[in-house]
Amino acid sequence: MHKYAIFLLLALSCQQIQAELTAADCRALGFIKAQLMCSSCEKLDDFGLDTIKPQCKQCCTLDQQPAAQRTYAKAILEVCTCKFRAYPQIQAFIQSGRPAKFPNLQIKYVRGLDPVVKLLDASGKVQETLSITKWNTDTVEEFFETHLAKDGAGKSSYSVVEDADGDDDDDYLRTNRI
Repeated sequence: MHKYAIFLLLALSCQQIQAELTAADCRALGFIKAQLMCSSCEKLDDFGLDTIKPQCKQCCTLDQQPAAQRTYAKAILEVCTCKFRAYPQIQAFIQSGRPAKFPNLQIKYVRGLDPVVKLLDASGKVQETLSITKWNTDTVEEFFETHLAKDGAGKSSYSVVEDADGDDDDDYLRTNRI
């Protein structure tokens, strides 16, 4: 009987070691659970941080298939024109001819929003939302080349959704007028 009790205690302690930590616990340890991929934990040894590897493993999210293999039927780039001064690289991308390469890209002006990309499946359901505040113009273009489905290759148009006030001038701040 004594052996069974020791075995039970050992099994419970092993189970607790393997248990995932809550998001609050992970934040207290310095990890952001929603953004931490398990492949990152493997790299801690390279920097002499193997002492925090067990906690990292408890807070991480299993890596999905490599990002380069995932493609989406459609993307929506949402941004506020009032933020163009803060994100000139996004302004440069939008105002250049680059968006025309992606027929399944929609540019949507949303008042007050930092630039984000919403990736949608074929049914139009949002699969992923990414902040692109730190991306440069080339990174944005390369991302769309890699992750947008190429089914509309013959077309060279994209759509822009904005306030419909009838102005066709080249004033990119017109969506911020009251």
